[in-house]
Amino acid sequence: MLTKRSVPRPFLRRDVALLLSGIMIAAAQRGRGQVVAPASQPAVKTAEPALQSPEFEVASIKPFKQGDDGVRVLTNFTPDGFTGEGITLQLLIRQAYDLEDNQIIGADKWVDSDQFTLHAKMDQATVEALGKLDPKQKWSLRQKMMEALLADRFKLKAHRETRDLPVYALVVAKGGSKLKEAKDDDTYPNGIKGPNGKPSKSMMSMGPGELTGQDYPVENLVPMLSDLTGRHVVDKTGLTGKYDFTLKWAPGEGDTSMFKEASSAPNADEPGGISIYTALQEQLGLKLEAQKAPVEVLVIDHAEKPISD
Repeated sequence: MLTKRSVPRPFLRRDVALLLSGIMIAAAQRGRGQVVAPASQPAVKTAEPALQSPEFEVASIKPFKQGDDGVRVLTNFTPDGFTGEGITLQLLIRQAYDLEDNQIIGADKWVDSDQFTLHAKMDQATVEALGKLDPKQKWSLRQKMMEALLADRFKLKAHRETRDLPVYALVVAKGGSKLKEAKDDDTYPNGIKGPNGKPSKSMMSMGPGELTGQDYPVENLVPMLSDLTGRHVVDKTGLTGKYDFTLKWAPGEGDTSMFKEASSAPNADEPGGISIYTALQEQLGLKLEAQKAPVEVLVIDHAEKPISD
């Protein structure tokens, strides 16, 4: 059973965000089969030699052995590297290129099914050089390191295209938004204080059939909705503030998020169940409208299962 976990507010990339709407892209980098980061994340200018071509010094990849505690998915960029347990190549691609599942096209089934344990470490010079950068620069360079690792160990080759795909436009429902604006003196369930409190941090708590946001912008809710609905979501609410909210629904057959299989909640079609679409409108005053729009996608040209260490 997946447990509820707290996720820090993601760094903004294009609109983001997993994080998104309208990814802006650069070009495919030849040679190693890498794809460069979106144009909204330009190369970090730094005089540090260790960061000119950032790569992990060592990386260990092994098939994940599931324990008695059921499904386990853990990913984290550590101060000196990256660790992941129960992760798939699909998830690593998402993190490296700031994509949603529906933006990854042409991958073999194993890319989103085979699980691995991955531990990667930087050399000390890289760790020290990263320590001098601001958070956004660190995130961009860590992603480039992940891109290099995927090209090296998974032989990943891919390119970007723009395709017309079904999307959802997130709009304010009739009757208006029901979101509560975060206030300076707010105290949240986990004890974190409001935007001007000490400490101050935007957070999202996720679990089967539940999302709780504190001091959280709508644009960062969008990637969560994309994951839950399996369709790219575009923010058209016009809401620019930060909000406190709790969204509860019954995960059902229409849900594509990783929380669905771990949930024991009733199906949305059964008595007492409520879909994510209905929950959004009734609880937050927001609505998902079906549309079609150009979406940047990553087309997987080649990928191989890594040789275990």
